[in-house]
Amino acid sequence: MTTQRSGEVFGTLFLPEGTPEQHQWFNDLAKTMPVESALRVRQTTDVIDVRREAAEVRAPALVLHARGDGMVPFEIGRQLAAHIPGARFVPLESRNHVLLETEPAWARFVEEVRAFLGSETPAIS
Repeated sequence: MTTQRSGEVFGTLFLPEGTPEQHQWFNDLAKTMPVESALRVRQTTDVIDVRREAAEVRAPALVLHARGDGMVPFEIGRQLAAHIPGARFVPLESRNHVLLETEPAWARFVEEVRAFLGSETPAIS
């Protein structure tokens, strides 16, 4: 059994546009999860099919997804939104799975979520 930790393996997949400091932050965040556990989580999420349940959603829904996400293909986010009646799908211009507050996609994310929630808080500039 390997002693390598998931953050060391997946850090650049979750944050491909991140700095070395941000990769280290992610590594520190994920260091307690062994690679084997992270792979089991990934394998489980890859086989979950929520299309039937998504079609039954009767609440407003907002689905945001990064176009270049290396962890979850963009098409999966688009398909999820298509299965939820009335859902709004917003593509984000990023390669990161975890958005960084320094990238334009983060500001768009915050703006869209605030609009969806009806927040009066001004958008991030």
